[in-house]
Amino acid sequence: MTEKSSEYDRPYTGVPGREGPGERDVDFELRSLLGMRGRSGWVFRIGLAATITLYMTPSLNDVPLAQFVVAIVVMLGAGAILVLLPGDPLPWPATVAVIVAGPVAVLATHLNFAEGAVRQPWAAFAASYVLAVLAVRGRIAAAWAGAVAVAAAVGFVDIVLDISVGSLFISILALACLAGATVCALILRPTQRSLRLLHDDVAMRAAAEATMAAEHSERTRQLSRLDELARPMLERIARGGELTSADREVCRLLEAELRDGLRAPQLVTDQLNAAARGARSRGVEVLLLDDGGFAGVPASLRARVLELAARELDAANAGSVTIRVLPAGRRNLATILASAPGGDRRTEIGSTGEILVST
Repeated sequence: MTEKSSEYDRPYTGVPGREGPGERDVDFELRSLLGMRGRSGWVFRIGLAATITLYMTPSLNDVPLAQFVVAIVVMLGAGAILVLLPGDPLPWPATVAVIVAGPVAVLATHLNFAEGAVRQPWAAFAASYVLAVLAVRGRIAAAWAGAVAVAAAVGFVDIVLDISVGSLFISILALACLAGATVCALILRPTQRSLRLLHDDVAMRAAAEATMAAEHSERTRQLSRLDELARPMLERIARGGELTSADREVCRLLEAELRDGLRAPQLVTDQLNAAARGARSRGVEVLLLDDGGFAGVPASLRARVLELAARELDAANAGSVTIRVLPAGRRNLATILASAPGGDRRTEIGSTGEILVST
């Protein structure tokens, strides 16, 4: 049972085989499955705070006010940690704070007791609810360690100080709530694990379907473009007619345009295609490169880059023009390098739209 519990208590990432701290899938925490998050979670939080307050209130008239304030503050603080702090299992520093809260509250409500008052382990009852939630948060062993600490605090008051607080049996009986929560957690954690695995399977299937749909869409787009650009010439070649020099030049330009579509898909527009075709027909070597920097860029900035690129291509009559969209995160968004017999000109378009031209 111990090995299974530790397996179920491991932090979960939502990605099979990649479980680790800091990457937990909160949708499948046991507290989420039990309605301890969201709107219903606020009902639970208010109910837990009210329960702790009701159990601690009888001690208000039996001990000095300062001791009562200390006791109720530490218990309510422990409850707040349990219902507000994310992550299953609960982080160890928070777990230790919750464990310590019970004994502190017991000692605070049973030392310096008012003369003639009947001592009852109300703090032990309040602690039982806090420790029950701790068990639900994935720290079953720690919750029972806290129960032992509470019982030890009651025994210290009852035996060492020789002050009757009813009976040690009463404080143990108060921890029946923890026993019920432990059984509930042990029963539900295999179900929790099954839900996680099912969620992973659904997510993987959805990702595979999305990938296939994207591939199909891209294939359809490329085939449509190929059909539009190359079908007339391919049909002419298939008929076996003799190709003239002009036809061969058209084939060369078509091949270059198709390569542009594969090498720089974000630069493929009617305006830029026409400018590149015109530059190539004048003997200019044109190279378009796309390293993905247009992702997340405003449409106006992308249009600015395309406009500058088309203008540079229209002005070129010899040499080469290289237009490159840089990888995302660079200082510059794109560069345009025009090499001509009269010299080189480099245009840099910054990620915020500034333009720098150097020769």
